[in-house]
Amino acid sequence: MPGLRFHASFKSVSMILVFILTVTLLISKNSQSIMRFMVDQEISLSTSGFNEIKTEHYNIKYTSWDDEWVPLVASAAEDAYSSVTQVFGEEPTSKTTIVIYPNSSSLARSFGWDRDEKAMGVYWAGSIRVLSPREWMTADDSADKFAKEGPMAHEFAHLMVDEITRGNYNRWWTEGIAQYVEKRTTGFEFADPFAGGQEPSYYQLASLDRNFDKLDQSIAYWQSLQAAEYIAATGGEDSLFRIMAELGEGRSLPSAIEKTLGVNYSTWEQEFYNYLENK
Repeated sequence: MPGLRFHASFKSVSMILVFILTVTLLISKNSQSIMRFMVDQEISLSTSGFNEIKTEHYNIKYTSWDDEWVPLVASAAEDAYSSVTQVFGEEPTSKTTIVIYPNSSSLARSFGWDRDEKAMGVYWAGSIRVLSPREWMTADDSADKFAKEGPMAHEFAHLMVDEITRGNYNRWWTEGIAQYVEKRTTGFEFADPFAGGQEPSYYQLASLDRNFDKLDQSIAYWQSLQAAEYIAATGGEDSLFRIMAELGEGRSLPSAIEKTLGVNYSTWEQEFYNYLENK
């Protein structure tokens, strides 16, 4: 069957690309640029049948299912560009590709996830992939709802973290910064996992480093935001961006925190845990 032959051919090409990417990353000193190039090639292949429009700062790819939703995504994306770059004080080096997927399963397939995996948006290597607003908004919802509750500000903040740190960051750091910037620019914040009255708990930061996706996601995200807000409250908001600049110079996160805040990392970490216990 032609469809099966195409699927097998595409799978073979994808496997070859993954192999080339792996080898290249091992020998390259500029893995971020190589990764972005390879992901861009993968997107070009996997969305070759998609429509595309260009805005001032984005290339947006989508299927005909979402023709009427593209202006909403484009407007929210440009608003996010303006507000998020203002917070960071700099702009990306090139246009960003946004891919609008018509349903959760197609978005999940683009990452090789389980088909039941749910996400409204994902940043990966210079690109932003979003679930069509058609899947979670109603006809009565306003454009403001997508701007505030949709993924654009959060995912674009991830892109900026990647840009400034040159890809040198861990998961809890980028999630903390993305939530911090999203809250500041849109007012949106994930629900407090302990709002129901249960005893607050937290993870060791080393555990967040190693096992973020295996932990209770509501707590992992909440704690990441708490860390970002704690640094901003005790060292000033600018310290967040100075830490990222140090990461961009190749320092580890503990080293970047020590240099920026002028405190031993172990001491800072314990003070952060004390802060959480006393919230």
